[in-house]
Amino acid sequence: DSGPRVMLAAHMDEIGFLVQNITASGFLQLVGIGGWWPHTLLSQRVLVRTRSGRSVQGVIGSRPPHFLPEGQRNSVMAMDALFVDVGAESAEQVRNEFGIRLGDPVVPDTAFSRLENQFRVMGKAFDNRAGLAVMVEAFKALCRKGHPNTLIAAAATMVLGTVLAFPLAWLVGRTNMYGKKFFRSLFVLTYMVPPYLGAMAWTRLLNPNAGTINVFLRELLNIDARSGPLNIYTIAGMIWVLTTFYYPYAFITISRAMEKMDPSLEEAARISGASPLKTVATITLPMMTPSLIAGALLVFVCAASCYGIPSIVGKPGKVNTVTTRIVEYMGLGQDGINDATGLAVFLMIMAIIILYISDVVVARKQYITVSGKSTRPNIVDLGRWRGLTTVLVSLFSIIVIIIPFITIATTSVKKNLGKGLFEANNFTTMHWTKIFGRDDIIESLINSITFAAAAATIGIVISFTMAYLLQRTRVKGRKIPDFLITLGSGTPSVVIALGLIMTMNGKFGINLYNTAAIMIIAYLIKYLMMGMRTVVSAMSQIHVSLEESSQASGAGWLRTMFKVTIPLIFPSIAAGWFLIFIPCFYELSMSTLLYSRDTQVIGYMLHYYWTYTSQQQASAMAFGILLVVVALNFILNKLTKGEFSI
Repeated sequence: DSGPRVMLAAHMDEIGFLVQNITASGFLQLVGIGGWWPHTLLSQRVLVRTRSGRSVQGVIGSRPPHFLPEGQRNSVMAMDALFVDVGAESAEQVRNEFGIRLGDPVVPDTAFSRLENQFRVMGKAFDNRAGLAVMVEAFKALCRKGHPNTLIAAAATMVLGTVLAFPLAWLVGRTNMYGKKFFRSLFVLTYMVPPYLGAMAWTRLLNPNAGTINVFLRELLNIDARSGPLNIYTIAGMIWVLTTFYYPYAFITISRAMEKMDPSLEEAARISGASPLKTVATITLPMMTPSLIAGALLVFVCAASCYGIPSIVGKPGKVNTVTTRIVEYMGLGQDGINDATGLAVFLMIMAIIILYISDVVVARKQYITVSGKSTRPNIVDLGRWRGLTTVLVSLFSIIVIIIPFITIATTSVKKNLGKGLFEANNFTTMHWTKIFGRDDIIESLINSITFAAAAATIGIVISFTMAYLLQRTRVKGRKIPDFLITLGSGTPSVVIALGLIMTMNGKFGINLYNTAAIMIIAYLIKYLMMGMRTVVSAMSQIHVSLEESSQASGAGWLRTMFKVTIPLIFPSIAAGWFLIFIPCFYELSMSTLLYSRDTQVIGYMLHYYWTYTSQQQASAMAFGILLVVVALNFILNKLTKGEFSI
């Protein structure tokens, strides 16, 4: 907001007309758009653009001069004295046969052409149109100009997310803080739900005019203003929402590493007289550095490739990112595809570099303690700080997790968004009733379940096949598909969608554009690895001797698979299916680019309703998705006897 501002101005006269009236004789009376000098209109040819897409030719006329009074023959003709003759015999023919309606646009039927002097050209109000064309191209150039919003937001989210994740992971995994198991589940909750739910919640809380927190702060601090003091529609607001929903990625990575770390080094430091904080700084933190870097890079990639949060929080404040620009350019059709492709290549290169650093460079720096005995984490006694630490972590959880989800729930049952929930007659369930009564929402819900189930089923079959190839065979090149699946998982969602649009639109012999198949393929590319890693890990723990014993007893390969291998790893297969199904069910980024009228899904409908229709109905859908995801996670946990959850 403090930077320089540029205003580009241009104007255009003689834009066109609208049909204002249809006379009984079948003539069209017009109202002009843009400046027109009626003297130039007589006998000009025009085209009437009907709502069916048809162009009806006509000519502008008026009463013949010899029927006009003497005083009007040499004066400027008024617009209401002109009409368009389209060759109709009656108003009924104009409406029924020609399809012309009131309000249809009428444009001059003039062609651009070069004069005899090839350096001179001719066209309708050409000076105006040339000025507008220059202005439009200037705006396009400004839009293409590199802007660091994506890198700034992703880098800041990475730093803040990691700074939050490490102490939380340490407190939950290595101290005697109260309620550790509860807090662990709570911190992972935002990992389970789509990020755009958080964006919706925080826009209700920090809207500069009517946000709940801003209203409270203005009253508390006696601020005489209609907006502020906080504004969610800024890059800082976007970073905050990205951080609150992506820090669990670093938290999970760091927590798992802490569980595997041998605590004997920490015990040695404590025995040598080091305090708990010095032990963390000199032993734990250096040992955890590779995992910290891996978690931070994961947060960076996820934040940089996110679309839902920037579209809901960033765009209203004109804070655009690479992903929002890609979707915006794709909305321009063929004219914008080159710009979208350029941005997608940038995003893809960045993701590949991060993937290489995480999987190759950082992997070589892992610290492993080799020991002949099992170990368990060393629990640090917080002493008198135990209660205060628990209170601070509880406060963090309330602000970052509980309040946003409660906001979504309360918004869904408000009649008037500007009033409090408990004000008279403001509580209602009509928004829940409406979303279950609208055909478009029910169809999108069915599509989401169908597409996600298809992707999960196909994905788990591929996962089992890949697990068998990797663990039970020595086929050359068996790791190539595994690498491609990993690459697909690390590729930003909008890049996957754009790649499928460009390759499966019929140019290369395959046309899946605007079909359910292209969406299922996109989901598989992005989320197949989540199921495959689970199944591969499970099969690696099943010794091949069990299958060999079955085959030695006369069972064929197929029977061995169904009687021995699959039953033994069924919990992992079920977990893999759910791990693919859930993110496919609420997916937004790819669906926004790939959907058609018949393949709209619940993620897109939720975004559409929040942006264009009703925030209360969108909140009802959002809270419904949250309940579904939590329920599915509970089912997954029970099916696998607590071994797996999201």
